[in-house]
Amino acid sequence: MSDLEARDENRKNWRTRIGEFLGTEPADRTQLLGMLQDASQRNLFGADVLNLFHGALAAADMRTRDIMIPRSQVVTVRADARADEYVPELLEATHSRFPVIGEDMDDIHGILHAKDMLRLLVVDRDEFDIKDYIRPLVVVPESKRLLDLLQDFRDTRNHMAVVIDEYGDTAGVVTIEDVLEQIVGDIEDEYDVDDDTLIKELDGSWVVKAITPINDFNAHFRANFSDDEFDTIGGIVLKQFGYVPKRDDAVEVGGFRFRVLNADSRRVRLLDLTRVTPETV
Repeated sequence: MSDLEARDENRKNWRTRIGEFLGTEPADRTQLLGMLQDASQRNLFGADVLNLFHGALAAADMRTRDIMIPRSQVVTVRADARADEYVPELLEATHSRFPVIGEDMDDIHGILHAKDMLRLLVVDRDEFDIKDYIRPLVVVPESKRLLDLLQDFRDTRNHMAVVIDEYGDTAGVVTIEDVLEQIVGDIEDEYDVDDDTLIKELDGSWVVKAITPINDFNAHFRANFSDDEFDTIGGIVLKQFGYVPKRDDAVEVGGFRFRVLNADSRRVRLLDLTRVTPETV
């Protein structure tokens, strides 16, 4: 059998196996997830595909408000500002699109793309007029379903939208990258924690959701973290890092070692925890 014939046969086998797999209709999402997990274990597809399924199903229940960058954290450019005033801040930012505002965040004129700033390499900064490079503004309600928002981004070829609340005020911004992170960035493997479970014990360690209230964390681990500044253990960990960490970044605080299992560009989601000092009784 030639390589081409072998590849064709593999495609046929793949289609056959998928058809058999999808032949039984799941009664609910729990059963569907169980079928997907079973299919992955039978090597119908890999763990990366399984993660995509989990991410897409999770995103189906989410709204724009759940992932937007809140207005207090948005890096903006004033329409009347000089290049010397905003270029240093844009250089330190980790993204490439910035709302251009008038008096405040409720007066957004449009979006400035970082690549348009390359113009500053060939013209004098005093001659650069930001108004010449403002791109059209896309506005979406914070109640918009995430998958509908993703479809809008695809249809309009926009990568950023301004999010407004029920009163028409700016609530924040959202990018296509934020949406995609929800689908491809989730970890649904041996570290998976049920929706109603905040802390899951493994062999010699624990998986802890970052949203675990500090009081619950203290009670479970006999710890004494203060809740004066933060409500969740994720807040404690973020403060210790001093930046938003990536997967596998680790930090020690309060007698525990926290290793990041899941995080996106703005927050930590899931942590692996081990003790570095004996438990106090």
